[in-house]
Amino acid sequence: MTDSARELLPTANGKRTRAALGELVRPHRMLAAGAFAVLVVATAIGLLTAPLLGRIVDIVATGSTAFTLPVVLLAVVAILRGAATAWGLALVSELGESMLATLRERFVERALRLPLERVERAGAGDLTARVTSDVAMIAKSVREALPELGRSVLTVVLTLVGLAVLDWRFMLAALLAMPIQLHTVRWYVRRAIPLYAAQREAVGVQQQQLLDTIGGARTVRAFRLADEHVGRVRRRSQDAVDLWLKGTRLVTRFFARLNLAEFVGLSAVLVAGFWLVGNGTATIGTATAAALYFHSLFNPINAMLALVDDAQSAGASLARLIGVADLPAEQEPARPATPTDASVKVADVRHAYVPGHEVLRGVDLDISAAQRTALVGASGAGKTTLAKLIAGIHSPTGGSIALGGVDLDELGPSETRRTVALISQEVHVFAGPLADDLRLARPDASDEQLRAALAEVGALDWVEALPDDLSTVVGDGGHQLTVTQAQQLALVRLVLADPPIAILDEATAEAGSAGARVLETAAARAIDGRTGLVVAHRLTQAAAADRIVVLDAGRVVETGTHDELVAAGGQYAALWQAWSDTRQRS
Repeated sequence: MTDSARELLPTANGKRTRAALGELVRPHRMLAAGAFAVLVVATAIGLLTAPLLGRIVDIVATGSTAFTLPVVLLAVVAILRGAATAWGLALVSELGESMLATLRERFVERALRLPLERVERAGAGDLTARVTSDVAMIAKSVREALPELGRSVLTVVLTLVGLAVLDWRFMLAALLAMPIQLHTVRWYVRRAIPLYAAQREAVGVQQQQLLDTIGGARTVRAFRLADEHVGRVRRRSQDAVDLWLKGTRLVTRFFARLNLAEFVGLSAVLVAGFWLVGNGTATIGTATAAALYFHSLFNPINAMLALVDDAQSAGASLARLIGVADLPAEQEPARPATPTDASVKVADVRHAYVPGHEVLRGVDLDISAAQRTALVGASGAGKTTLAKLIAGIHSPTGGSIALGGVDLDELGPSETRRTVALISQEVHVFAGPLADDLRLARPDASDEQLRAALAEVGALDWVEALPDDLSTVVGDGGHQLTVTQAQQLALVRLVLADPPIAILDEATAEAGSAGARVLETAAARAIDGRTGLVVAHRLTQAAAADRIVVLDAGRVVETGTHDELVAAGGQYAALWQAWSDTRQRS
């Protein structure tokens, strides 16, 4: 699918993002209030440092040596401030992690329930980027930026109050830096919001291109498209790099303007101190405390404004996650119908991924309950598309599909998933104990039922030979399974789920010749007694079927048994002859 044909998953607008943030905070109101109160106390304690240092300056100016009390008080202030700050930051971190956990759960729940058709239109790269880089950006902000932001804001506010307590003119002098800072933030935000949104989208496009290139490596090599695909990856990567460099230049200019604000503010405070000390309104210690107060604002103000950078990145990521989390749930019919049997009826079905380019044209198919039907045809004939339509993954653009006499729209998504299961050549082995992987299809299955299902597809022997039998950890970081073993596990899940209709979409294509024979036997056992629809990768599967349907350019051109079609001398006969010749030569 081309980039122009992709329909990216939605992104929430600013108003909805802020509302969702409020929804995340609401269940943790008491925790948020407690964290705020502790940080206020910690910041207020820390503000006592500057007056105490100013007191020491006044003592030195008068020639006294009574340093003991202010020095002891400085030590007490440091200890109390450190303890209170640590407690407050721990509470803020707990708040942030709780909110992040809730957001993750909402996102994953909705992502797992997205119709596969919607994910395919967007491209797996878009969803992958949101699951990985966007979640990582928000997690970083929660763990690092949120605590620092809370502490910085409180420090700035209470320090300005402290300046006003020393002398209101010191506060006015310090505020001279504020117009420059506010202008800088407004200038930055106007440019940063669209830039970071574009960065996130560029990363998603880049990941999609990588997935397409790596996933289709065999096709790329077969058609000698390596240079073209490398060029596409290079262009997508360069787009992402260009946007990143543009963001870096923007941040550099942002900090340069903040440095100017610091120079203006500190100069004003020093001039005010010189004037007030000169006319006897303030002591040298007071002027020193004011300068220290303003100097202590450098880090929190810069941190707070610098966090605008992280906030824009996190905000863009949050909007992308909420856009998915807010997607409406699949619509279920008010009164879902129940199939009367395991038959499949396809009537005048048409389908187009792109308007005006149909991949299926007027397909009619009538499969009786418990009948095993093979779909045969050249690559691009529409076999997989038809299988996905029957499984309810896509909706036809025309015609109708009924399972057990009930139209798919009347069944609804949930009942459709209970009625029909599709097993493709792309099998994922989940990390963890093998038994847990299998129980994904049937959570209440006992060990005996798992063994029975394994035996049914001929996998029990190699499972019992594993180091820990059913408890062996498989998947990433665990015992690595062969392609054939992984596909057998998919067939075991099919047996455990026990749907009346099973669709195998080239489920033996990734295995070698020996593995294919094992999988063909396992697949035959798995769909025994069910209505089976097999997208045949090897014609031996078609020959063993009760009925064969030949597709060409999206149309059904032949149908019948193996013997009937071979005798007819049509397309299937030609395919069978070519297949037989290839097997004899090999």
